Amino acid sequence: MTAFCAVRFRVKSGREQGFIDAHKDVSWPGPKHSHMIKTGERTYCVIAEWPDMETPTNARPNMIETLNSFRARLKTSATALV
Repeated sequence: MTAFCAVRFRVKSGREQGFIDAHKDVSWPGPKHSHMIKTGERTYCVIAEWPDMETPTNARPNMIETLNSFRARLKTSATALV
């Protein structure tokens, strides 16, 4: 059965392009498709389609790594990405 994951983000002012750029290099194993949608002022939703429930579970460490990369950027920057 196909599975979908949706994650909402609110990006700090002035950091939108960095947020978008950070998602261009994301390589999670297994999704059929993934899309970033701008849902409002500084708000985004990433939606990914997976072939089954097991695949996103197995890709979870890669997705967490992507989120942690934002934290790493926070440590080297005065302003936050998310």
